[in-house]
Amino acid sequence: MAIRAIMVDVDGVLLVHPDPGGWAANLERDLGLSAGRLHAAFFEPHWDDVVHGRAGLRDRLEPVLAAIAPHLRYEALVEYWFRNDAHIDHALLTDLAALRNERVEVHLATVQEHERARHIWEVLDFRSRFDGLHYAAQIGFAKPDWRFYRSIESRTGFAPDELFLIDDRPDNVASAQACGWNAALWTGSERIGAMMAR
Repeated sequence: MAIRAIMVDVDGVLLVHPDPGGWAANLERDLGLSAGRLHAAFFEPHWDDVVHGRAGLRDRLEPVLAAIAPHLRYEALVEYWFRNDAHIDHALLTDLAALRNERVEVHLATVQEHERARHIWEVLDFRSRFDGLHYAAQIGFAKPDWRFYRSIESRTGFAPDELFLIDDRPDNVASAQACGWNAALWTGSERIGAMMAR
């Protein structure tokens, strides 16, 4: 059966930070907060609930900032985070647009919480370039959980073998393939058309 929709991962595929340290590489220099301290106080204990939609980002992050960085407002950190985590692969966007012009739907399939998902869709204006957005906090499950993939099938109406996932994590690719999807590991060194042909 022909591929009818491409599911594109966001972080590490569509958005790739040039610094290996990611968006928080210069956090301490710029905002006076250690990335390690933020990870230990917020991401380790709270991120699982936030990214699965069981808690809001502000509800969990704001009290943490009050405790570890009282000089830093929630809005300032989130604006810094989202702005510094938005390095777009424009070559990939161009290739996806070409496929979309050939009547292949192009969707985002990503592990995000609600606020950054909204930023990606609306502020970065990916809603004008993609046919759909499917993310962990909205679905309640995250890759590589098989229920993430089944939920997308249900939401879109596509059969597993009509879907093609590109993702930078081998476990996500393997899980999609186990669900009957076409899937390939994204490294940034190969054009998407060649990946699909292979």
